Amino acid sequence: MKRFHVHVAVPDLAESVRFYSTLFGTEPTVLKEDYAKWMLDEPRVNFAISQRAKTTGVNHLGFQVDSDAELDAMHEQLIGADKAVVAEKGASCCYVRSDKYWVTDPAGVAWETFHTLGEVPVFGSDSTTATKAKSACCAPAPEGARTACCA
Repeated sequence: MKRFHVHVAVPDLAESVRFYSTLFGTEPTVLKEDYAKWMLDEPRVNFAISQRAKTTGVNHLGFQVDSDAELDAMHEQLIGADKAVVAEKGASCCYVRSDKYWVTDPAGVAWETFHTLGEVPVFGSDSTTATKAKSACCAPAPEGARTACCA
């Protein structure tokens, strides 16, 4: 079953956690110093926020699927919608490892379709060095390329 995914870049994580926890009526299922995620069942949504993007607002939208078969089916749909599908296998971001596909809609909004494979101890593969620790693994890279992102 698919779960809708929304990732929002925020300027103040603590303030945003308080706001969204009140709005959703529950605390985050994942809370880190730079990231929070609510896995809501009503509505069925994976809602994530982080402070790592350079600009605030909706970072990307997407669908989280429960199996490789669902991911393969979504991949076929993405190919039909946009020939510029970018694949990422085993990507590490937002404290999880995922297989994923990226497309950009006609308005320039990034869409991520992913299957989460397991947890990782860092925000993303960019978090391994101090000089890269403040970059945003979820932000679309320049010229339409995508980097490892969030689940």
